[in-house]
Amino acid sequence: MNIYLTGSIAYDYLMTFPGYFKEHILPEHLESISLSFLVDEMVRQPGGVAANIAYTLALLGEKPKLVATAGVDFSEYQSTLEKAGVDTSRVKIIDDKFTASFFVNTDQSNAQIASFYAGAMADAGQISMKALNLAPDDIVMISPNAPDAMIKYALECQTVGVRYIFDPSQQIVRLNGDDLKMGVQGAHALFANEYEFELLQKHSQLSADDIINSVAFAVITRGKDGCRVYENGKLRGEVPVFQPSKTLDPTGVGDAFRAGFLKGYLHNFDLLLCAQMGALAATFCLEEKGTQNHCYQMDAFIKRFRTQFDDKGALNAFLEEKDNNFLR
Repeated sequence: MNIYLTGSIAYDYLMTFPGYFKEHILPEHLESISLSFLVDEMVRQPGGVAANIAYTLALLGEKPKLVATAGVDFSEYQSTLEKAGVDTSRVKIIDDKFTASFFVNTDQSNAQIASFYAGAMADAGQISMKALNLAPDDIVMISPNAPDAMIKYALECQTVGVRYIFDPSQQIVRLNGDDLKMGVQGAHALFANEYEFELLQKHSQLSADDIINSVAFAVITRGKDGCRVYENGKLRGEVPVFQPSKTLDPTGVGDAFRAGFLKGYLHNFDLLLCAQMGALAATFCLEEKGTQNHCYQMDAFIKRFRTQFDDKGALNAFLEEKDNNFLR
């Protein structure tokens, strides 16, 4: 089973505001809002949803296949991902554009205001799932990307009979209702946060039950309240967050969660155990600045996991996997 990660590759420009956005927003004047925030610092980090998920999956011992578009400034980033263990051979370089860019300002309460420049991502529709020679047991992750590409990938996966996980998140408002409905109803699984799940219902005109019953499983993340996991139309349970030792940057936490979850899912683990793995992967990301600056060995991951969750020994399989890879 291979996992193909579609979605954005981007550079993240991370800024820190030494105050609270809410103190500068006047609800009675939202129709004419005009704000400027003087930030304390800015750093540029590698990012993008698909690349972030790929990085953490590689950190967890997988060899994810990144399927996306990038610009002429991608070479150094590409080399870093390859060294981490990500297969970037299916990344298409758009010669006359720069890699997509994400600009986010975070305040003292971890509230964020962000903007996204598509750049090379706008050409993601040039990639076809049909050209990947997908096997019946492969999984495609459809994460935020150029809207036309997301719908194209979903339709192509349905045509070739390959499972895909639908994760439209911030692109929900850019997709029309019929496309969202098609994407959900043809999906194997769904990821969304609570707010996105409400938006998905509004724009697709599907009820919460309609959506949950359309997929084999759904994971609804709830920020500090953890996540809910649904399987075959029923609530399997809730998983709390993994308590961090420090909180530095929430950017990319959802991507790390998805990677941790997918690591377990690729090994046919129980969905609640997968979500627990996602919770810890998210916390490792939260404790560092940037989306790809967390780093750990699998034995350290397992040891920390067991300080809050009980895997009943299941995660030992990853240590055996690591030993076998070393011997090869």
